[in-house]
Amino acid sequence: MNDWWIPLGISLGAIAGALSRHYIQVWCGETWGMAFPWGILGINLTGCWLMGLIFGLTSQRSIVISPALYTTLTTGFLGAYTTFSTYGLDTIKLLEKNLGWALAYGCGSALAGILNVRLGIIMAAWFAQ
Repeated sequence: MNDWWIPLGISLGAIAGALSRHYIQVWCGETWGMAFPWGILGINLTGCWLMGLIFGLTSQRSIVISPALYTTLTTGFLGAYTTFSTYGLDTIKLLEKNLGWALAYGCGSALAGILNVRLGIIMAAWFAQ
């Protein structure tokens, strides 16, 4: 395989990930308002879950995909889809307004994200059976 597939795949995955993040965030803002970053929270959690699922399925050999596709999905799509830099900024913004919400969002996102990675790995093992 040519080496140019990797950067092309990352680029295409990043475009899809960034657009997905944008439109999900807009939809959540229109649906539930902007007082709490529900869209970013949901994006981070689903991104963590997808990372765990993809890693679990491929590491357990439940599915076999090319290195280019794996990189497209993880580095490209999920790298652009998940928004931990925005998570940091939103936490700071909440901290300026309400300590309780800032702590709940900041700590809750990190813990729930880790739990969702684990859930994805567990589900991948379940799919392998």
